[in-house]
Amino acid sequence: MVDTRAARATVPPDCSFDPDDWAILARHWYPVALSREVRDQPVAARLLDERLVVYRAGGEVVVARDLCPHRGVPLTMGTGDGETVACAYHGLRFGAAGACVAIPAHPTVKIPARMALTAYPVTERYGLVWTCLRPDLDAGFAAGSSSGSGSPGPSSGSDRPPVPPIPRMPHWDDPGFQRVTCPGFDVAAFAGRQVEGFLDVAHFAFVHTATFADPDNAEVPDYTPAPTPHGFSADYWSTVGNYPHGARRGEPDFRWLRRFDAHLPFTATLVVHFPDGGRLAIMNAASPVSARQTRMFAPIAKNFDTAQPDQEIYEFNLRIFEEDRVIVEAQRPENLPLDPRLEVNIPADRSSVAYRRGLRAMGLSHFFTA
Repeated sequence: MVDTRAARATVPPDCSFDPDDWAILARHWYPVALSREVRDQPVAARLLDERLVVYRAGGEVVVARDLCPHRGVPLTMGTGDGETVACAYHGLRFGAAGACVAIPAHPTVKIPARMALTAYPVTERYGLVWTCLRPDLDAGFAAGSSSGSGSPGPSSGSDRPPVPPIPRMPHWDDPGFQRVTCPGFDVAAFAGRQVEGFLDVAHFAFVHTATFADPDNAEVPDYTPAPTPHGFSADYWSTVGNYPHGARRGEPDFRWLRRFDAHLPFTATLVVHFPDGGRLAIMNAASPVSARQTRMFAPIAKNFDTAQPDQEIYEFNLRIFEEDRVIVEAQRPENLPLDPRLEVNIPADRSSVAYRRGLRAMGLSHFFTA
C-alpha cells in the first residue's frame, strides 16, 4: 500500500476525490493536452482537480500549477512568446522548468529562488503532453526522469513502488502506419466508467449500430482476460465487423480479433485485426479532470487506407465517442462500484470484473464504492 500521509498536504483544496484515493491516482501519468495545441500561448488544463498551465519554453514543454507565486494570479490569464509565459498582473515571466526569468518592476534585482512555478515532469508521446502530479512519492524518480522517457529508474533505498510508466501505444512507432491524435473529447462522467465502457464487448449491437455494429449480432463469445504487469489483456474473437456502415464489409465469415490491453488506472488500448493483415490501434487515455469530469484522448495508428485525411478519422471516431458518451453520462452511481455486491455481472463482463479487481488491488476504495 502506498503511504499517502505526505500527499495529503498537496491535495487540491476543492478536490472531489477522497484524499487517499487522490494520492494513489496522482502517482500515475496522464495526458493533459495535445502537443499540437501547445504553441506560443499558455494552455489551461485540469488534472485530478489540480488547475494547470501548459506552455512552451523553446524546445521544452512546461506543465505547472496555474498560479503565479507572486500574487496568486492564474498564468493562463497571461501571454506567451514561445520561450516564456508572462503573468497578467505584474508581467513576471517564467520559462524552462517554471523558473522566473524576469521581473519587470525590478529588472536588475536578483530573482528570488522561491519565485518559481510548481512544475511537474513532462513527456510528449503519441502526440500528447503527459504529466504526473506526485512523482515525489518515489525516491528514485529524480535519477530516472532526466531522459524524459517517462519510465523512472528504481527507487534507491525506498520501499515505495516505482512510478508507473506511461502506457504503451501499439504500432505507434511501426513503419507503414498512419498516426493521428484525435482532438480531446469531454465526458461529464468519472474516468473509470468511461474506461470500463471502452473495454466492454457486449454493448456494440445496442450502442454502435449507427456507426459499425450489427444489431442482429449481439451474442458475446467466451473470452478470458489475462494479467499483465500494469493491468490485463483480453483477446476477443467475434464476427462483428469494424468497417463503417456503407464501407467495405469484408469476408462474411471472417473472425475479427480485438486485442484489449488495460493499463491501470485509466488507460486502455485496442488493436483490431482486419482482413489481409490490416491493423487498427486505438488508445483510450481517460484523463480524470475531476471525479465527475473526464477528458479523453485518443491516438490512432493504422496500416491500411493510410492516405485517408486526418479529419475523416476524427469525424468517424467522434461519432463513436458520442454514442458512448450518452450512455456513460447516464450511468448511476456515477462512481465505479468496486464492491462486487453493488452491481450484477454477466459472463460478458469479464473485462469489467478484471478492471475493477485491478483498481481494488491498487488500494482504491472509498470513492470508488458508491
